[in-house]
Amino acid sequence: MFSYIIKRLFWTIPTIFGVTLLVFSMVHLTPGDPAAAILGDKANPQSIADLRAQMGLDKPLYEQYIIYIKNLAHGNFGKSANSDEPVMDEFLDRFPATVELSLVAMFFAVLLGISAGIVSAVKRYSIFDYGSMFGALAGVSMPVFWLGLVLIYFFSVRLGWLPVSGRLGYEYDIDHITGLYLVDSLLTDNMPAFWDALKHLILPAIALGTIPMAIIARMTRSSMIEVMKEEYIKTARAKGCSRFQVIFIHALRNAMMPVVTIIGLMLGSLFAGAILTETTFSWPGIGKWLVNAVYQRDFPVIQSTTLIIAIIFIIVNFIVDLLYAFINPKIRLS
Repeated sequence: MFSYIIKRLFWTIPTIFGVTLLVFSMVHLTPGDPAAAILGDKANPQSIADLRAQMGLDKPLYEQYIIYIKNLAHGNFGKSANSDEPVMDEFLDRFPATVELSLVAMFFAVLLGISAGIVSAVKRYSIFDYGSMFGALAGVSMPVFWLGLVLIYFFSVRLGWLPVSGRLGYEYDIDHITGLYLVDSLLTDNMPAFWDALKHLILPAIALGTIPMAIIARMTRSSMIEVMKEEYIKTARAKGCSRFQVIFIHALRNAMMPVVTIIGLMLGSLFAGAILTETTFSWPGIGKWLVNAVYQRDFPVIQSTTLIIAIIFIIVNFIVDLLYAFINPKIRLS
């Protein structure tokens, strides 16, 4: 297992290097002058030249890239062109909101997706099987922003059950410990704030988790069907194992290997999907912040946030590889 981890780490390094090169190229592949875009059309040439010098855009590309890598090595992701605050500080202020939304959405997707996939595989060609797979197909087909608007219309505007937007009601206050409102409210025994934060999470989590839930359900179903055909399943049945033991002990563990991979990929992609969800529900996370940075042409924020999200995605995939090897020891020998 140790050699497998070292091998995966070895391949992670050039991947991160390639990501930094691509993200660095974003500024230079974008049409127009970034400095002129930040200052606006009415800026005078001297102001543009001063900002180019401040951003290091007047240096050769290779020298800019070396400076960029050195800054990253020291944890310096630059400053926002609009707020003049360090990008990493602003990112860390908003990142817990996106993490909380993504984790709750993934919990919803995994719980319902795996459950629906197992039942559909066990009860093939039943009404539940057709219904759940139709629902999964519909879930994959629905755009996140459209689903979010539909949920807001029915559950917030028409029924008034859940909040329209935001992360917490104005009448509540939470002591910030981890930045995760559900966790912080439990740690401080602030149950009214906990339930209010949970209400604010339900609609955006459903909108964000619907597509992963549908994919996980379809993958679990197909994987379970293949595993249930194996000889060792027939042997377990012949030995008198109960239906529960056959499904959840013998079949599910082997069927989960491709599902774990999908879950890891979906968890990383939730950060991309959170951009639309956070914008729709006015969720104060990195997605909404990044969209505002695009409107304001804040290139340091766009560049650094894209890089951070890409690195997080790589780390998640690395963890998934380790889980995959833990579930299936044969992978470690490859």
